[in-house]
Amino acid sequence: MSVALLGACAGSGVDASAYDATLWPQRPVVDLSYEMAPDLRTATGRESVVFTPDARVCELVFRAWTNNPTTAANGASLRVTGAAVDGREVPGQVLPAGAPDGAPGTLISIPLAQCVNAGQSVRADLGFQVALGKDSDERVGYSSTGPTSWIGSGFPLLAWIRGSGWARDPAVAMNGETAASEEFNLRSLSVTAPSDFQVLGTGTAAGQAAGSSPGTTTHRFTAASVRDVSIAVGRYAMLERDINGVRLHVGTPAEGSHVDAQTWAAEISRAVTALSDHFGPFPYADLWVTVTPEPGDGTEFPTAIQFSDAKKSDLRALVSHEVSHQWFYSLVGNNQAEHPWLDETLATVGEALVGGDASSYAYDDTPARVVGLMGQPMSYWPSRGGNDRYTEAAYNQGAAALLKARSEIGTDRFDSELRSYIKANAHRVATPDDFARAFSGDQAVLGLLRTAGAFAN
Repeated sequence: MSVALLGACAGSGVDASAYDATLWPQRPVVDLSYEMAPDLRTATGRESVVFTPDARVCELVFRAWTNNPTTAANGASLRVTGAAVDGREVPGQVLPAGAPDGAPGTLISIPLAQCVNAGQSVRADLGFQVALGKDSDERVGYSSTGPTSWIGSGFPLLAWIRGSGWARDPAVAMNGETAASEEFNLRSLSVTAPSDFQVLGTGTAAGQAAGSSPGTTTHRFTAASVRDVSIAVGRYAMLERDINGVRLHVGTPAEGSHVDAQTWAAEISRAVTALSDHFGPFPYADLWVTVTPEPGDGTEFPTAIQFSDAKKSDLRALVSHEVSHQWFYSLVGNNQAEHPWLDETLATVGEALVGGDASSYAYDDTPARVVGLMGQPMSYWPSRGGNDRYTEAAYNQGAAALLKARSEIGTDRFDSELRSYIKANAHRVATPDDFARAFSGDQAVLGLLRTAGAFAN
């Protein structure tokens, strides 16, 4: 079945150079490799990071988000098996930082023999082991019904934020993300897997070679600037399409799914094109989409998305939301633990604009119980209503406030100011103050956000 792709519209397509002015020249350089076990239930990894901080540091901090409560509950884990700094083996300290009892910690602190000044580079090399969760609907899992696996944020993530320092926020017992990281140059990503399996990666495919073991192939990828990594390995049916210069790679379980790959590709194509009209050029040359066999929704990564095996009726809104995250969290980063609304509210706005469910975000329908709580950190919610209340406050209330503001100041003006925010903060970790600065000339927008509590944290 052929896919009818939407034609180019004003602002659509890919032009990553539109955002180059804010690239950090001293961003970390990362080489990352995975060797998948034949049964796809574990992976052995190696990581090399060259880090040039913008402030004096006396330790390196990495986050093992695989060990957060919701992922660990499905049987996934990440354990660091060794670490060296500038070629010298060092013992690291693993701290719980929100990990559940019995699981490895989410925070890895590696002391430096000598403190490193701003502008001085240091190299860290880490080995790690990833265990995937059986039939997990979270970021790290494998399917018991067919040979497919998926790994998102499944490596030690350097947790540095320019101008702020190390992000030490604890993981929480909720599905919401808590990762925060500056972008890094993913110089190489290598995934070695049985040769009859498909491999989806992050960034741009950079060729294949024979693997280290007979019957395996190493797949290589590279990305100039990303803040996280996602891969998928297994028997996926692959489909590729061009969307106005964006290369789309869709992998669906070979044993079948609710929605075929052509329908997924058509919905993603529509979302990329329509959202580019509102947000500006799509920021990446490639988009890797993995459809897992498990129920759930979607999880975003730079240049990549994990979707659940969704029903066709859910596709338009779900795809619009997750594709919006390629601008918010991926291109314009945020500390997801401290300011989750900066990506989830804005992705919900994108969902409302092109996903067909704008009526779900009426300003007057905001429940009184969450008014003023939009800006609360992730740590606020586990004991105060959990995911449902958090969704009402940050996703729904936030989107309703911004959509009302958009109607009050005019759609063209709002979209223009939002694009200015994106361009000014591309490749950075933005804050609520940065968002307020972009709309400083529109008190109607800021007033609605203050009432919603966007600037409370």
